[in-house]
Amino acid sequence: MSIELGFALYKGLYLARRCEEYIVRHYPDDEMKTPMHMSMGQEAIPVGICHALAGKADILATYRSHAPFLAQTGDHGRFFAELHGRVTGTADGKSGSMHLSAPEAGMLGATAIVGSNISVAVGAAFANERLGTGRTVVAFFGDGAVDEGTFWESINVASLFRLPLLFVCEDNDYAVHTPKSLRRGYASLTAIVRGFDCLVYEDESNDVETIYFLTREAIAAARERRCPVFFNLKCCRYLDHIGIAPDGDACYREPDDVQSWRARDCVATQRARLIRRGLSEEILADHEQATDRAIEISIAQALAASVPAPDRLYRGVFHETS
Repeated sequence: MSIELGFALYKGLYLARRCEEYIVRHYPDDEMKTPMHMSMGQEAIPVGICHALAGKADILATYRSHAPFLAQTGDHGRFFAELHGRVTGTADGKSGSMHLSAPEAGMLGATAIVGSNISVAVGAAFANERLGTGRTVVAFFGDGAVDEGTFWESINVASLFRLPLLFVCEDNDYAVHTPKSLRRGYASLTAIVRGFDCLVYEDESNDVETIYFLTREAIAAARERRCPVFFNLKCCRYLDHIGIAPDGDACYREPDDVQSWRARDCVATQRARLIRRGLSEEILADHEQATDRAIEISIAQALAASVPAPDRLYRGVFHETS
């Protein structure tokens, strides 16, 4: 991979990580009223996938929407405005963290109901196929969503209709705090999914470049075969299921488990790789400082914006012609 492409991937990782680090520091200030489901630790998945699809994709995310939204749009201005409940946000400050959207940038939306984005993604992929847009739909979801019937119905229909759809399971082994062994009556998810007429890929690297190339390979193969793709990508969120506390505080998993993932942190790994390839520390530091300043400006602008007035409560709920 070229230094330029590797650097572009690092920029996506760094933006997602720094935005959430700001949230961790300032959420106690109570300026952001929305519940937070953080992406920290698993940014490599949406960054690698969205960059590989190069804007030719429509994204549907879960309530853990920060990294997918930022990877697809790069728009930290409206991101922070929405989190602060301001009219300059993605939904006039009314949706909060769990329902981020930017349809004009291919971010069709995020939803808080487990698995509900998957069936919507099938509909979007069906529309793209009928309209001949050439766009791929990507549905991000956790491994807990696979326990929902809508996942199996959706992958069945997508396989039957041969839809341009990438199912991305961000597999951290838990549904909230419940391990797979207490949720599943089968040993291998991918073994079952391979029974459908789709392509199946697995990865445990937590490496943004590996995921980037895997996506390019999978999408090329899927276009040739005209079928959907299922990704089972292992990951680890550093923070608890909801909120800003470290995941270990809930005492449901071994501390060494999280530490083993932190030892191959996707942001630090990509930064070290770029330095080994010859990118200077100065260039990296300059970009990081510029990103930090841009985030600070976005936050200041968000705090200066108005909160939505009561008459905006029902705006945007239904289709409006004017």
